[in-house]
Amino acid sequence: MRITTLRFGELEIPDDKIIHMAKPVLGFEQLKKFCIIEGEDFEPFLWFQSVEEPSVAFIIINPIFFHPDYQIEVNPKEIEELDVSDVKMVETYVIVSIPSDPKKMSINLKGPILINTKTRKAKQLVLVNSTYKVIHYMMDSKTEPSRKIEKRELAGAV
Repeated sequence: MRITTLRFGELEIPDDKIIHMAKPVLGFEQLKKFCIIEGEDFEPFLWFQSVEEPSVAFIIINPIFFHPDYQIEVNPKEIEELDVSDVKMVETYVIVSIPSDPKKMSINLKGPILINTKTRKAKQLVLVNSTYKVIHYMMDSKTEPSRKIEKRELAGAV
């Protein structure tokens, strides 16, 4: 499938890489199809690009990168929508916000995106009974990334 994006221009995305949202990203309920764009220039970040709207793309990251102890409890009914037969089939990502001051870069630990890697179904959860926050600063003095992020990586992610 050929898609047009605001940041990357035209891209060819194989049909088996299209992600179908069973429960959409909050505030973007009309968008049901996404893909993940990877690139060495912005590792460890990824882009969660809408296939339907060229200007909509979220920067995402695996939360384990900054929070090795990140764990969520998911109601079995929540996971049913993703047709998960084995939890190893599920990848978890969180949305990253990068303001003009990169020191205030944050991740939304309260609203993870779960993706079934086999069926390509996904959903954003809202963790109601959780101590995780919507705004968790990544450069918090208590939180050190699993590896050092280079300044060029931050620039490439914006």
